Amino acid sequence: MTEPSQAPTAPTDAHLPTLAEDFARVLVVVAHPDDIEYGAAAAVARWRAADIEVSYLLATYGEAGIDTMDPAEAAPVRAQEERDGAAEVGVEVVHFLDHRDGVVEYGLELRRDIAWVIRRERPDLVVSLTHRERFAGGGTNQADHIAVGRAALDACRDPGNRWLFPELLAEELEPWGGVRRIAYANPPQATHAVDVTEHVAAAIASLECHAQYLQALGPDYPSPRDLLEQILGAGGRAAGLPYAVTFEVFEL
Repeated sequence: MTEPSQAPTAPTDAHLPTLAEDFARVLVVVAHPDDIEYGAAAAVARWRAADIEVSYLLATYGEAGIDTMDPAEAAPVRAQEERDGAAEVGVEVVHFLDHRDGVVEYGLELRRDIAWVIRRERPDLVVSLTHRERFAGGGTNQADHIAVGRAALDACRDPGNRWLFPELLAEELEPWGGVRRIAYANPPQATHAVDVTEHVAAAIASLECHAQYLQALGPDYPSPRDLLEQILGAGGRAAGLPYAVTFEVFEL
């Protein structure tokens, strides 16, 4: 595993450097519906406004995420909320795998499934949620996020080797070795930032689409606006901007 990218050099005021937008296609790989909407969707909105292609891949349907709803009922609800949220930031392609929410396992099956979608979408940048034990701000991360984030890193290399997962060739999915970097959102130690000052409203609308999920969290849970102004505002302070998404970036 390479070290996080240190280029470009941080400015003398120690603000985070801007992530260079030298990519044309992005695949966002996360565990659950709503993972993207807690910040990263603001960067997606910026990229889509610049005509950068973005697609989503979710390892689960988030079926175990609503305590008051049976998983069989929750899965289609949460999947549709994710599709609706994606549309708010200009994303039309949303893939779902069939791993079990809450007990996602890092391993060859997960790597193969992510590699399958990478070969289909052919991104040059992969984005995921941080795979570290803690988020920016110190909150403890969750097992599914860690497993999917770690598998996403390995799966960035897997699609370029035709001798790994040869069953993918039978589906006419030729090797794709074009992923050049992976960027993890909301990390405890960020290396780069993306200015999303003009895209906060779209990000809020995207998170608001997860209405049944958010309602189940109770009346004391912060509103999408309050949450994102806090998350993106903290990123902005790290970057010397009004609002920003922070990333830990690894060159591949």
